[in-house]
Amino acid sequence: MPDGLKRVITLRYAVALYVSSVLGAGVLVIPGLAARAAGPGSLVAWCLLSVASYPFAYTFSGLSARNPESGGIYSFAREAFGVRAASLVAWLFVAWVVAGAPAISLAAGYYLASSLPMTRPETFLFAALLLLAAFLVNYRGIRFSGRIQLATVAVIVLVLSFAVAASSASVRASNFVPFLPEGPASVGVAAALIVWSFLGYENVSNVAGEFKDPKRDFHRSVAISVVLVSALYIAVAVVIVGTGAYRSGGGVTPFSTLMSTLLGAPGGAVISALAVVIIFSTVNAYTAGMARIIYAAAGDGSFPRALAKLDRQTGVPGRALLFLIAVTLGSLLVFYALDLGIQSAFLTTSGAAILTYVVGSAAGVRLLDAKGARRLLPWAALLASVSILPFIGVPLAVSLAIGLAGLAYSWSRAGRRVGL
Repeated sequence: MPDGLKRVITLRYAVALYVSSVLGAGVLVIPGLAARAAGPGSLVAWCLLSVASYPFAYTFSGLSARNPESGGIYSFAREAFGVRAASLVAWLFVAWVVAGAPAISLAAGYYLASSLPMTRPETFLFAALLLLAAFLVNYRGIRFSGRIQLATVAVIVLVLSFAVAASSASVRASNFVPFLPEGPASVGVAAALIVWSFLGYENVSNVAGEFKDPKRDFHRSVAISVVLVSALYIAVAVVIVGTGAYRSGGGVTPFSTLMSTLLGAPGGAVISALAVVIIFSTVNAYTAGMARIIYAAAGDGSFPRALAKLDRQTGVPGRALLFLIAVTLGSLLVFYALDLGIQSAFLTTSGAAILTYVVGSAAGVRLLDAKGARRLLPWAALLASVSILPFIGVPLAVSLAIGLAGLAYSWSRAGRRVGL
């Protein structure tokens, strides 16, 4: 496994990376889509996934604390099940990025276009510039990225708290009945959408090799982050259901509806700025984490070994970052050419992510030696991830196909190395 990454991440930067990794476009889009799918019953799914997020975060942080090397779930799978399983995880992360990064960036473009006159090409151009900006920030090094995350998280928490508090007076009990207009099974459909909003707790484990004190700071950052993120998500979901904001705009922009009701025309400008800040924060955090997945996997032969190189001045995996930005910009171009929607991309991202969570949770079951009730947390994470898979639908097959194709590539390289 390649080494040499600088250990610069402290507790406050860890919390910033956790929260900003999770608080992304989901808070702007998913609450409305989930409410459209299950009505007020979507709140059950939000609560269930809030509870499930702790076993996930605990499992991944526990694995990272016992063996703090960059690579996250990739490294866990490698240690628990070998290089082939790790290769599958690495390529699932590629599927994750190929679908997720353009979708998130386009969400920022769409929100900006709701306040400013922008054509479709201009919206896509803005998304591309957002991706490039995240690449440039990360190329400067993880310390610079951490400072940006800290500032943006403060903005996110303050603005969301204001929106929830100001809208609470408009919540009506009549908006919570009927509670399950689409039946009990709709809660599962809502959960398949909502899981996208909770993706990210594994992302900080990707940079475990850069923590100053991983054994101390991982568990503390997990507790702080889970409570903060869950409280914000549930509060936003309750307000969106209770005000009926999800009934307009097809449920895609409930937060914009909420802010426009509160502030009138200026509300649109506020949500546009908020969307850009939140989504850039998410893209920035994922660029850091995913580049290190590629860096670690390249050292094992799952990707070309040329990608397992660090920049001498900044200590970042520069070639992996270049590969990542090329893949995401290429994917964005495909989105533009084929006129693909972001909802299917969300589900594809969820499919790839949950498949990696299955592997990561199984690694936790095998590797973690926790005491008492904590021994059950990796099992709880595994059960939760497996139970969500059936609700992903067809997009799950897309993610699995990319993962298996990458596994075949890795296998062929291994065969060539031994002369087969």
